[in-house]
Amino acid sequence: MSLPNRPRPLSGNKGGLDLPLFVQGKVRDVYDLGPWLLIVASDRISAFDHVLPTPIPSKGAILNQLSAFWFRETQSVVPNHLLTTDVLQYPQVVAPFRDWLTGRSMLVRKTEKINMECVVRGYLAGSGWKDYRTTGAVCGIPLPKGLRESEQLPEPIFTPATKESGGKHDENISFKRMQAIIGRELAERLRTLSLAIFQQATVFAKTRGLLLADTKFEFGVWEGQVLLIDELLTPDSSRFWDQATYAVGRSQDSFDKQFVRDYLESLGWNKRPPIPPLPPDVVQRTQKKYLEAYERLVGSPFR
Repeated sequence: MSLPNRPRPLSGNKGGLDLPLFVQGKVRDVYDLGPWLLIVASDRISAFDHVLPTPIPSKGAILNQLSAFWFRETQSVVPNHLLTTDVLQYPQVVAPFRDWLTGRSMLVRKTEKINMECVVRGYLAGSGWKDYRTTGAVCGIPLPKGLRESEQLPEPIFTPATKESGGKHDENISFKRMQAIIGRELAERLRTLSLAIFQQATVFAKTRGLLLADTKFEFGVWEGQVLLIDELLTPDSSRFWDQATYAVGRSQDSFDKQFVRDYLESLGWNKRPPIPPLPPDVVQRTQKKYLEAYERLVGSPFR
C-alpha cells in the first residue's frame, strides 16, 4: 500500500513547528493557540519508556485519524474536545504548516486536564493478568478464582491510575484513592463515562471482528463541562484482538507495537541509552498492524 509522503515539519523549536509549544509527549506535540490547542501526532514510537530513533512512517496520521473517528462515534455518550481536523479551518497562524499537518493533527478546545488515567479492562491481560496471578485481584478489585489468561471478565472493571510526568511511571490506584484526589462526584462521573464509552466501543468493535480487551481514557474540564480528551481507542492506548483467532489461556496477538517490544527484548537491551534502531522488517510489520487496525475499525482504506 502506498502511504502519503508529506514534507517534514519546520524546526523552529523543540516541538518542530514555529509555534508556541504547550507540551511535548513521547509521540505527540501540542501547541498553544490561545483558547485552542493544536495536537500533532508524530511518527515517533516509544517502548519501555524511551522514544526510539526509528520512526514508523505515517503512524501519526493513522492514530490521529483513528482518534478523530472515535471522537465522532462516541460524542453521543460524552462530549469531547475535538473542534476540527480540517487544516483549512485552523487559525491563520498555522497556514505555513498545512502540508505537514494534513491528516496528522487536530484543533481542540483547551481544557483543564484531570490528571487521571481512566482505565477499563474487559479481559484478563497484561499487567492485570500478572496482578491476578499474584493477588487474585486486579488493582485491588477481587475477581473469581480460576480465571485464565485472556479470559473475559464477568463485567468490565474500572482501574484508575495517576497520570505522571517527568518520566515517572503512572501508578495504579484504588477508586477510593481517586475519590480522595479529585473528589467523589467527579470520580464517579468519570467511572460512569469510562464504562459507557467502553461498552459502546466493545459492541462496535465486535461488528468489525475485533475484541476490545482494555483501554484508557483521559478527561478535561471546559467551562464546567467534562470533556473526553487526548487520544481515543487507538492501538497505542488500547488492546484490540482479532475475534477469529482469540483463545482463552494464552496471550493474544494485538494490533500495536508488540513487534517492536519483541525485537528489543531479543537484543538483550538493558532499556537504557543508547537506544537501538529498528530494522526495516520490524518497521514494516509494525506499520502494517497499525494500518490493519485502522482499516478494520473505520471500514475504509487509510488515505
